[in-house]
Amino acid sequence: MPLVPYALTRPFLFGLDAEQAHELTLDAIGLLQGTPLQRLWSQPRVDDPVQLLGLTFPNRIGLAAGLDKNGRCIDGLGAMGFGFVEVGTVTPKAQPGNPKPRLFRLPRAHALINRMGFNNDGLAAFVAHVQRARTFRQRGGVLGLNIGKNAATPIERAAGDYLLGLDAVYPHADYVTVNVSSPNTSNLRSLQGDAALDTLLEALVARRAKLARAQGRRVPVLLKIAPDLDQAQVRLIAAAVQRHGIDGVIATNTTVARDAVRGLPHADEAGGLSGAPVAESSNRVIGWLRTALGPGLAIIGVGGVLSGADACAKLDAGADLVQLYTGLIYKGPALVGECARALQALRATGATTQGRTRAAR
Repeated sequence: MPLVPYALTRPFLFGLDAEQAHELTLDAIGLLQGTPLQRLWSQPRVDDPVQLLGLTFPNRIGLAAGLDKNGRCIDGLGAMGFGFVEVGTVTPKAQPGNPKPRLFRLPRAHALINRMGFNNDGLAAFVAHVQRARTFRQRGGVLGLNIGKNAATPIERAAGDYLLGLDAVYPHADYVTVNVSSPNTSNLRSLQGDAALDTLLEALVARRAKLARAQGRRVPVLLKIAPDLDQAQVRLIAAAVQRHGIDGVIATNTTVARDAVRGLPHADEAGGLSGAPVAESSNRVIGWLRTALGPGLAIIGVGGVLSGADACAKLDAGADLVQLYTGLIYKGPALVGECARALQALRATGATTQGRTRAAR
């Protein structure tokens, strides 16, 4: 367990503006990571290795992209017991994101709404931070790097931004995630459409082949999609992923739906809703994806994981790995161990449902 229980620090953090608390936390982790004071939040990592994407994941619980957009706290966040950490989304050029306020808590729903808008310091700063990270990967942790497009780049030229991102992060990534599903960059989700997605994935796969030849290593590429898709749209995305040789899908990003939080303070704020209310739609999309993709391609499930049972539900739906973000804000670092132990126990019991059997292989 962390040296300082999260129950003692959460009231202070929740007394601050949500984004202020977020930045204060990252500043503290960035300053103290790698020092003895990292014991304030660190905990032993659950040993539950799984082979996926040609990589060995120490356990099946990861940190979702978005929490550490600039990749400056990889070692400190990894010390919470994650098997893998994904940082970004990074864009080629630095950009401030959308005007503040842009991050809101909905405590009664264990949810957040954000319209951050890919605020980040750009590729050069991001790569420098990634290169400085040491201990997480030295101890076997897997690092994912998440790329996106600048808000000022016209959607018809989006592929150029993703190619710049892929070129820059490829040498430093264990896997790369292509984010086409944030609701906070104008028209970005249109890239999930059939023709636009084909064009983007074709360009990325061709560039990945060149990078693999030049650098002597093939880095897996995953696609991150939205929960606000119907079954037909998911089938089209799955077909494109298979057609172009993409290695897996991360399901899902935040939702623009508000049915589950209607009437709550901040519920009408623009942006993406995350946390408990997105669990059902995320699991539904995961199930559709698994049916469409079959057993071969990787699915990382994310959305609404606030307990070990929630993590197990992701595997039941068809995911192979699970990511956290909003649950970490509400439950603290102990949630990482709780979820990892739940999935470890799932493997030990030899569960027989379709999703659990696949995940325990």
